[in-house]
Amino acid sequence: MQHSLEEMTIWGLVSEASLFVQGIMLILFLASLTSWFLILWRNHVIRKMEKHSKRFRHEFRQADNLASLTTQYNVINPGLPIIFHSGFTAFNDHQTASDEAVIDSVERAVLINIGEHESEMEKGLSYLAIIGSVSPYIGLLGTVWGIMNSFIGLSQVEQATLNTVAPGIAEALIATAIGLFAAIPAVVAYNRLSARANSLSSSYYHFGNELVGRLKRIMAIQTAAQGK
Repeated sequence: MQHSLEEMTIWGLVSEASLFVQGIMLILFLASLTSWFLILWRNHVIRKMEKHSKRFRHEFRQADNLASLTTQYNVINPGLPIIFHSGFTAFNDHQTASDEAVIDSVERAVLINIGEHESEMEKGLSYLAIIGSVSPYIGLLGTVWGIMNSFIGLSQVEQATLNTVAPGIAEALIATAIGLFAAIPAVVAYNRLSARANSLSSSYYHFGNELVGRLKRIMAIQTAAQGK
């Protein structure tokens, strides 16, 4: 704590902090890196799902023959394409069953795939929530510890001046600043990505109902043609 007020820098304060506070800062720095990795990764995954789903929904509503969509879209495309493939495959595989059994099979296949997509969209979000909620408290712990050490050090000097108090308090407050730096992006990203994931999930269920309704119309047409 021998810095003058003019010589204080962030790096100097960090390097002069106690080992415990430095450990807190390192944990928060790693938490921040982890949160940014999760933010970029999950944003990329969800954006890809949104892109494929939006384009496929348009093609689905414009298509006269649903079988043609199986050749236009690869089954590995995330989002609605793979949900459609699962439902349409179940529809074709159970043509000999009753209409009710066919629809049950389609609905089951669609719901299973929607559940898998929901699990995929939720990956990493819980860690963002943890980082966003815990980081400020970890930073506060470092601040409290640093200020406590500062006052212990002050008890050993005859006269406390701003020059002796400021460096210790400043280095302690850096821990809180790093905690907020890690928490704020994580909280904002968690809320935003969760909202986008929920919106996508709702669109998947709407599409599932739309697909089932269209397949029912196809079966009705096939039944009417066989009756003739």
